[in-house]
Amino acid sequence: MSNPLALLQQRHSAPSRQLGEPAPDAATLRSLLEAAIRVPDHGKLVPFRLIELRGQDKLSFGEQLAERAIRRDPQLPESKREKERFRYTFAPLVMVVVGRLHDDAGIPEIEQKLCAGNVAYNILLGAYAQGFGAQWLTGWAAYDPEVAALLGLASNECVIGFVHIGTPQTDIPDRDRPALDDLLSQWKA
Repeated sequence: MSNPLALLQQRHSAPSRQLGEPAPDAATLRSLLEAAIRVPDHGKLVPFRLIELRGQDKLSFGEQLAERAIRRDPQLPESKREKERFRYTFAPLVMVVVGRLHDDAGIPEIEQKLCAGNVAYNILLGAYAQGFGAQWLTGWAAYDPEVAALLGLASNECVIGFVHIGTPQTDIPDRDRPALDDLLSQWKA
């Protein structure tokens, strides 16, 4: 490889609304996920797990989220109800990355969440490496206790993100990136 950092330098998110078929097939997805779970893990706690949403189950999930959104805000306009209903239907595959937190392990919660977040990022990076597009989204549903119950999360679990995966249906331009010189400093004694 002439530039081993090229993948990192070129990776960008593809909006979920612009992702369509195909998604990774079973073998490709397994390979992607096996690579994605190779993350730094202080204490070897494996503070994450994955939930796969596909096909009609994505629409059912969205319909239940729309019902929850209406309970949260009975005045929710119809356009927002529809947005909630169909939010998970564009990309053919949505991976829910779940943080599985261990209170009794002596490892700070933030480190466990960062570990799970690395899984989500590895899914993004791996999908891009395999020629797919992906977008990591959260939104209110990631933090709602009724949605957590709908997903079957235990009391020590939380949604880290919904990673939408598919094939970009249009060219997706990269966004402006920050300049390293604006972010980098050197500490001196």
